[in-house]
Amino acid sequence: MRESRVIALAGVLQGCRLVHEVATRGRADAASVEASLASVFRIDADSAAAVFGGLAGVRLGLETLLHQFEGAERNLALTRLVLGTLRLQKRLARNPRMQRALRDGIEAIQRQADHFGLAHPTVQARLADLYVETLSQLRPRVVVHGNPVQLSNPQVVAQIRALLLAAVRAAVLWRQVGGGQLRLLLRRREYAMLARGLLARSTLDRG
Repeated sequence: MRESRVIALAGVLQGCRLVHEVATRGRADAASVEASLASVFRIDADSAAAVFGGLAGVRLGLETLLHQFEGAERNLALTRLVLGTLRLQKRLARNPRMQRALRDGIEAIQRQADHFGLAHPTVQARLADLYVETLSQLRPRVVVHGNPVQLSNPQVVAQIRALLLAAVRAAVLWRQVGGGQLRLLLRRREYAMLARGLLARSTLDRG
């Protein structure tokens, strides 16, 4: 269960890091983007790792967790995004109607994702629209700061919203496996140690 919490938390960090990178640079690691977006559609996965298609799918998140927990200089913008995402998930948990709307919306987009692929702008635009119609209605919103040039590009904004949806999906998983703010505060060293082990395994998994 502890490893599941680390994987879920790494998923939140990965989604938020990708949001930050797209907002500031207009691009992010394509494999990590695909793994995070794919997790949105794995609603009933058998394990935390399976949500991301295996440990390799959350490798960037595990690396980010180590940097944020042990690095000399933490990314404060990323920290704010993570905390905002976790708060958003808590508000979602109190809104069963929105949970149903999200599940229905995700199932409706599934066929398009299977046909076009997760990288297709149309799929990401539909995920972005679902975010706007649901999670974006909760207050306070998650605020994303970045490069104004990138944030004026509709395709970039759509990808940011789709990745925010993925980050919230990971936050839902974090709560499902027993994650909480107190655990996050008290077990940082333990989570970092577990993340190192999971990173080593993800390298072996990739061959």
